[in-house]
Amino acid sequence: MEVILLERIAKLGQMGEVVKVKAGYARNYLLPRKKALRATDENKKLFETRRAQLEAQNLARKSDADRVAEKMKGLAVVLIRQAGEAGQLYGSVNARDIAAAVKDAGFTVERQQVELNVPIKALGLVQVPVHLHPEVAVTITVNVARSAEEAQIQARTGTAVVYGAQAEDEKLAREEARQRAEALFEEGAGPKGEQPGAEGAAEAEVAAPAEAEAGAEAEAKPKAKSKKSKKAE
Repeated sequence: MEVILLERIAKLGQMGEVVKVKAGYARNYLLPRKKALRATDENKKLFETRRAQLEAQNLARKSDADRVAEKMKGLAVVLIRQAGEAGQLYGSVNARDIAAAVKDAGFTVERQQVELNVPIKALGLVQVPVHLHPEVAVTITVNVARSAEEAQIQARTGTAVVYGAQAEDEKLAREEARQRAEALFEEGAGPKGEQPGAEGAAEAEVAAPAEAEAGAEAEAKPKAKSKKSKKAE
């Protein structure tokens, strides 16, 4: 189906252009939302007579969108979902869910304005663009968590609360510690590999003179006995 665009549409064209779109897209979105007209000869003439008015309206809508975008800067919405320890959701978060969360935050947004190429299927923080006008977009943070408490932790740390990954990290840390301990033992922690410390060295130094003195005394005793035996003769 051919339509006349009444405003700029991303990936389609500018205001006043005649473009070809799928019939369902035109009937369900473009035509009922007054974003386009059927490209008939009558409508083409009608558009030309209303062009100046449409351009003024578009400019006013853009100004409104700019003001809303300024208020939405830094907006973060929280969506509570069930998930496994590894962070995988039991289900998903789609554009409709995000639009509803933005509405709860006080801003009027339709799901078509939320740019989400694929549904969110894991816990964490996701940056999602929201198109307030064909020429105005703002990026919001979608915080998907198991609970409000975990959402606060994720907002503070910037990472998902994933217990499976934490347990795996702890396991790796324990394994590394065990390997270091084994390496130290192999380098000389056993009885044969023991090296005398400072105390052992000091004891050896003290024992050396004592052993020398004892040896000298033992050597002197036989000499004394030999002198006595000569006198007796």
